[in-house]
Amino acid sequence: MNMEELFFDADGLLTAVVQDANSKEVLTVAYMNWESLQKTIDTKETWFYSRSRQALWHKGETSGNVQKVSDIRYDCDRDALLVLVHPEGPACHRGTYSCFTESLLTEKPADANDDFEILRTLAATIAARNHERPADSYTTYLFSEGVDKILKKIGEEASEIIIAAKNRDTKELSWESADFIFHLFVLLEEQNMSVDRVLDTLRERHGE
Repeated sequence: MNMEELFFDADGLLTAVVQDANSKEVLTVAYMNWESLQKTIDTKETWFYSRSRQALWHKGETSGNVQKVSDIRYDCDRDALLVLVHPEGPACHRGTYSCFTESLLTEKPADANDDFEILRTLAATIAARNHERPADSYTTYLFSEGVDKILKKIGEEASEIIIAAKNRDTKELSWESADFIFHLFVLLEEQNMSVDRVLDTLRERHGE
């Protein structure tokens, strides 16, 4: 597949959905013309076309919050792009991790009861803390202290799991297991590794 096979609209644009390659959170939706797409491919950083300014813009050029591109996918109609990135800071000009922070719904979405939805939410929240670094956040503290601190916490939580299991304390085991998963997800974010990669490994083992 090459760019000639994509279908740009009458204004010469494609819709580009930008997604965090690790957390799978949608960060923003923008537009690309031929030139910005080519620059994105060449530099492996996101470039877009501003319809209001009618000019190219490089994400992070002034803020430093660049987006490192890991893959660019196109849809079945070849008129929209999914750009997978590793963001180096907030995606939104308001300083938030994602541009999509508000909801029109007053109730939980239909998939809120999905057993694994909390894991996706946790991964996205940790990614947001990493990029926004709110001062009062424990997760910010862990990222600021670095990998050694995170690894120490994982070791501590693993020990607590062992103790809870030996004591047959199901409530404590549940609590410590949740703490362990949280710190594991922090480590994966620090290592720039997606949860999906771990799940893919599990699928491969299951297949074998």
